Amino acid sequence: MKNYHSFNFLKNIYFVRTGGSIEEEVAAHLIKEEIERLGGAANIEEFLVDAANIKEEKLVFDGKYEIECKGSGYSGNTKIEGVTGDLVSISSIEELKMTNLCNKIILTPGKRVQYQAYMKAIKEKALGFITTTGDVYKNNKDVDLDPYLNREPYYKEGYIPTVMIRMKDAERILERGYKTANLTLISEDFKRNSRNVVAEIKGEIEDEIITFTAHYDSVAYSKGAYDNATGVITLLQLHEYYMRNKPKRTLRFIWCGSEEMGLLGSKAYVNSHEDELEKIVLNINVDMVAVTLGYDIACVTGDVSIIHNIEYTSKELGFPIHVYQGVYSSDSTPFADKGIPSISFARLAKQGGATIHSHNDVIERLSEPNYIKTYTFIINLSERWINAAYFPIERKIPENMKDELDYYLLRKIRPEKKY
Repeated sequence: MKNYHSFNFLKNIYFVRTGGSIEEEVAAHLIKEEIERLGGAANIEEFLVDAANIKEEKLVFDGKYEIECKGSGYSGNTKIEGVTGDLVSISSIEELKMTNLCNKIILTPGKRVQYQAYMKAIKEKALGFITTTGDVYKNNKDVDLDPYLNREPYYKEGYIPTVMIRMKDAERILERGYKTANLTLISEDFKRNSRNVVAEIKGEIEDEIITFTAHYDSVAYSKGAYDNATGVITLLQLHEYYMRNKPKRTLRFIWCGSEEMGLLGSKAYVNSHEDELEKIVLNINVDMVAVTLGYDIACVTGDVSIIHNIEYTSKELGFPIHVYQGVYSSDSTPFADKGIPSISFARLAKQGGATIHSHNDVIERLSEPNYIKTYTFIINLSERWINAAYFPIERKIPENMKDELDYYLLRKIRPEKKY
């Protein structure tokens, strides 16, 4: 299929496909079937992820003012009557340091509790957390409450019952000066299967492997066109290209499940393939491209020489791209944490141009010409490395990036980090 154009596949997975759901499984099989339709072969590798059935969630202030909320799984359970404590609001590291959290229910802005706050709350025996979503400019009917799951780095330290409310409600709560909160959360936590889709194209050199990754799951309420059906179709395009143009080095394509739950698919992959990681010399990740109003970036978790290499090629080909060294919050990170140089490509939306992690992530915000420009650059760049006489990228992670990985993965707390 010389004229294969993967943009047409985007509509095939244009539905909500949260990690571990039946819909995610359907998407995995659709990707596998597309690879096979194009003449390739793919396997589905299953792994376990957290899931929760929230049986009761309730939030009442000063004994009589009830606010709609959504409970967080894997954050613990209260008694049927809930827990009642003084309400405190924490929005900065300074407030956190100066506030005794014992027997308090803590209102903190943002979908996720900051790790420093969580650890202090565990130590001081706080009663509960209230997180937020949306912004104060939107009416409540326009803001979905995300059924968010507490993540393992948190709950392995202990459980604190957590519910989510809308930001506009949080503002009203503070304006009205409520003093106490009663929080009820009854959750049945369990495990279920998620899955990675894996396809390989063998090269002449089998002991040097380049992996390509992109996640195919979405968050709740989102059909995930931009984030990250566009990464899915980019990998399909790359896979089809290298089937037609046999690579010198072996290529492995991994469509990762449950990325939105904490990079769980890529973590599962590197953990279950530990014995062959030493053969992987580079990971290339694609997370969100094709947006109409945006700009291309490449985040390199590796040596600065990779940055220079990409910048040289971008100038040679006339493709504008911002390249920088850092840790990108996607499936490149678990590979980098195993000592494998990793690059994440993305086309980031300008403010107001597109929205992710909501029902507003729609096909209408995407540009097919922009998509073609990005995947063409990735093909041209990767082909230079894949078919090089000697692989030009040293397999190492510099010390400053090791520190950044420790901060990102919560093995260390950045001293100067703000709340």
